[in-house]
Amino acid sequence: MRKEYDFTGAKRARDVPHLAKLQAELAGKTRITMRVDNAVLAVFKARAETSGGSYQTMMNEALKQYALGLSLADVVREAIRKEMHSA
Repeated sequence: MRKEYDFTGAKRARDVPHLAKLQAELAGKTRITMRVDNAVLAVFKARAETSGGSYQTMMNEALKQYALGLSLADVVREAIRKEMHSA
């Protein structure tokens, strides 16, 4: 084995189809592009700024809760639990 290898000509994993697919499967998240109302985005960004989190993570969490069929009461309860736990 060499002490050092030169990877300047190497392809990135995302540029090799089977490696990109494998990374996507293992990552658990997929990058997408979507349009949302400006007001919706502003709300998520404001909440993220006050809580110190990421608005993308908050949006993902909201979508996950919707997909799981959680009621508004469930969502509020979970938010309160998280706030009380982090305080």
